[in-house]
Amino acid sequence: MSTTETTTQTLTPAEIPFTTPEVMRHFVTDTGKILPRKYTHLSAKHQRAITRTLKHSRNMLLAK
Repeated sequence: MSTTETTTQTLTPAEIPFTTPEVMRHFVTDTGKILPRKYTHLSAKHQRAITRTLKHSRNMLLAK
């Protein structure tokens, strides 16, 4: 492995910024309800982070 190789990692749900409604669209329904863990397949820790981020985004009027 050379030192010039870079690896790209996807953001964990806890790292998703609240200013990106396009990314958060995967975690809400068409009416704006937050999807449960059953459908998002996230851990409890990540689901809480997504919920917190979505609510923050809603308060800033960025997402449904």
